[in-house]
Amino acid sequence: MRYGVNSMAAAKSKKKDADVDEAAEDGAAPAVKAGKKPSMKMMIIAGAGVLALGGGGYGAYAMFFGGEKEKPKVAEIKPAIFVDLPDVLVNLSNAGTDRTQYLKVKIVLEVPDQAVVALIQPLMPRVMDAFQTYLRELRPTDLDGSAGVYRLKEELTRRVNVSVSPNHITAVLFKEIIVQ
Repeated sequence: MRYGVNSMAAAKSKKKDADVDEAAEDGAAPAVKAGKKPSMKMMIIAGAGVLALGGGGYGAYAMFFGGEKEKPKVAEIKPAIFVDLPDVLVNLSNAGTDRTQYLKVKIVLEVPDQAVVALIQPLMPRVMDAFQTYLRELRPTDLDGSAGVYRLKEELTRRVNVSVSPNHITAVLFKEIIVQ
C-alpha cells in the first residue's frame, strides 16, 4: 500500500498527541518533555532579548527622567583694556605735486590685560617713533578705501608688537583718521 504525504503527517500528529496526553497525565508541561533542558541557542536568544529590553528600558528612563544635563561652560569674557596714544600729525609723501597733504590720526591700542599696560608704557617713545617713520612714507593713495585703512592698521599693529616685544598688543584701533 502506498502512503500519501497526508497520511504520514496524520500518523505523526497522532503520535505527538499521544505524547502530550501522557505528559499531561504526569503533570508536566505539554511542550517540554520531563527532564529536557532548553537548547544553548534558545538560552542565547532569551539572554539577548532580556538585555535588549533592559537596555531599552534604561534608555527610556534616562531620556525622560535623567535629570538636568550639565550646561556647557561659557568662557569668561575679559573686559577690553585700551591705551590712548597722543595724536599723530604727519605730512604725507607727495611725488611732485605742489600741494602738501597731512594725515592726522588718533590711535588706541587694545591690550590683553592690565599688566601689559605697565610693561609697555616705558616703551611708548619707541612706539611713537615707529609710527612717525612709517606714516611719513605713506602716499595719499595708500589710504584710499577700507582696504587701505585695513593695511595701515595691520602694519601699525605689527610695528607696535615689534617695538614692545616680548609683550604684545591685541589690536590698533583708530578713533579718527583725517587726510587733508
